[in-house]
Amino acid sequence: MTPEWPALVAFDLDDTLAPSKSPLPAPMAKALTRLLATTPVAVISGATFDQFARQVVRPLSALPGRRLDRLWILATCGTQCFRYIDGRWRAVFSELLDERERRAAMSALESSAKRLELWPDRSHGDVLEDRRSQVTFSALGQDAPLALKLVWDPDGTKKERLRDEVTPLVPDLEVRIGGTTSIDITRRGRDKAFGMRRLMAETGIAPDDILFFGDRLEPGGNDHPVLSTGVRCASVRGWEDTLGRIGDLDGRSGGRLPEVRDR
Repeated sequence: MTPEWPALVAFDLDDTLAPSKSPLPAPMAKALTRLLATTPVAVISGATFDQFARQVVRPLSALPGRRLDRLWILATCGTQCFRYIDGRWRAVFSELLDERERRAAMSALESSAKRLELWPDRSHGDVLEDRRSQVTFSALGQDAPLALKLVWDPDGTKKERLRDEVTPLVPDLEVRIGGTTSIDITRRGRDKAFGMRRLMAETGIAPDDILFFGDRLEPGGNDHPVLSTGVRCASVRGWEDTLGRIGDLDGRSGGRLPEVRDR
């Protein structure tokens, strides 16, 4: 594989491939289908596989010519990996929290959110989720409308306060800001860098032969750890930006590699 063309293209999910917790928009689903015709694709997110199924797998499955066998799904920041093998989705690897860790994480999130008055009076779906390898707090509920989520914590201060409150309560675990309204708890070091390194170990593909697209590559953003892996990274601003920048990657000639960030 020449340096100009990636052997694998990886993406963050929310606000990179689709609006938060929403299915792939039709133009993005078509673009990914074209890309999968020539190149393996990985998608990494803090979401569960069930969420991936709704957001990614179903829109792609509805299109002709999809190559789901070339798709790597890295759920809960890559602590769980799934591939489409012999006509079904199978777990390639899975690293789970034990029951004690999950109970401690859920208790710390609930007590801290209530103490800071961040627990919702009315939620849209689950506020706390046991994702087995990750515990997640969603301030408005997992199924909250995007419009409500965007105005809940526009400057990130509520999530920062909650993270700082929870951290000393679970000293053996790692607490980090997840999505627009979420806080995630995992074992230490289980961020997107961990997931990308596991992906490289599974595929044997070198960092320079992978291109990653993310909307939160800035310091403190949940895509920022990927920069430490040596993978080439392209910063985007929403799924429409991603769509425009991957247009040349669905073929092997005549295209131009999107601008990448220094590592």
